[in-house]
Parts: sequence; C-alpha cells; structure tokens
Amino acid sequence: MKEPQTSLEDVKSQILMLKGKGVEMQINHGRKKIRKYSGVIEDVYHSVFVVKLDNALANEKVSYSYSDILCGDVKIAAKH
Repeated sequence: MKEPQTSLEDVKSQILMLKGKGVEMQINHGRKKIRKYSGVIEDVYHSVFVVKLDNALANEKVSYSYSDILCGDVKIAAKH
C-alpha cells in the first residue's frame, strides 16, 4: 500500500516546530549504510535545515534539505 502524499510545505512546518528541540535522526547513505545521530535542530532556512550533533568531541553541524525527508533518505523523530 502506498504511503499518503506529504507536501514540502508540510515537511517544512514539521521541522520548524522541532527547532531548538532534541531529535534523533536516521540517515540513509546508500548501499545499506544507515547511520543514526542525535542532536538539536539549530537553524531553519528556506531550503535546508541545520542540526547540531550531540558529540562531546566536536562541535559538528550537518545540514539537510527538506526533500531529503520527503524522499526518505532522512528520518527525524523528536527525542523522548
């Protein structure tokens, strides 16, 4: 069964609601390489969002586009 369609604007609004909150991310890097990260959504821009990763050793940030979520390469869930 096909998943219901989600629009890009829906994804943007969901990410905006998570800004400043802790999230857990699952990133598909292809060829069965899936990595899991946790961090805080730091900035939300017109076409991308920035996540500051929870890492004691580095002050690392990553950015992803909203279309990455829409196509399933990036999955985000709020931390519990």
